[in-house]
This record gives sequence, C-alpha cells and structure tokens, in this order.
Amino acid sequence: MNELKIHDIKNLVTIPDYSFYIYISLIIFISIICIVVLYFIIKSFLNKKKTKEEIAFEILENITLDNSKEDAYKITKYGRIVAKDDRSKKLYYELIENLEEYKYKKDVNTFDNNVINQFHRFMDSVDV
Repeated sequence: MNELKIHDIKNLVTIPDYSFYIYISLIIFISIICIVVLYFIIKSFLNKKKTKEEIAFEILENITLDNSKEDAYKITKYGRIVAKDDRSKKLYYELIENLEEYKYKKDVNTFDNNVINQFHRFMDSVDV
C-alpha cells in the first residue's frame, strides 16, 4: 500500500491575493478625496469676499462729514447701493434732495444739522 503512487493529485498552488492591497489603496483614495473636499470647504469660508453692499456700507460708516462736497458725492454714490428696502430708499431720496445744494458748486458750506441728522437716520435704517 505504501508503494502505490497516485499521479492525479498535484501539489498545492499559491493563489495571489490582492484584496489587502486593494483595501489599503481604497482607504488612501477616499482619504485623499475627503482632504481635498475639506480643503475647498475651508478655503471658501476663509476667503469669503465682501459684497458691494458691505463695501459701500463701510465707506458710508467711515465718512467724517468734514468735506461737504466730496462727502455729498460719496453719500449719493454709495447710498444708492445700500438702500434696498422701501424705508431706506425713501430716506435716501430725501437725503439726496438736501444734498443737491452741496454738490454742483465750486465753494460750498459745511453740512447743516438737518442734513447730518438725515444721514444718521439713513444709516440707522440700512441693514447690511
């Protein structure tokens, strides 16, 4: 019985198993995608540009009302941008009517208290 040789049975063959490498490469690929998406989300929040309304509102807030002719032009230009609702538009048009006397002349006086009060009311009504 010991001398009986079976020729049909072959030796064990190693089968290449790449599942571990595929698993690791899949984890790395998904990690890279997550990092890229996270980078763009953070970049979009940090580099948020100011809108025209925000820039115009900052300029109007920083007006000193010392140079009446130049400030009248600034209020006219930037006030139009920030006036959105009906109340602020109404106050803006009233303010523009009072600013006309400071605009188209060579020498102008300083703003009177009425114009200054109207400007402050307008700035209080603006929502940016």
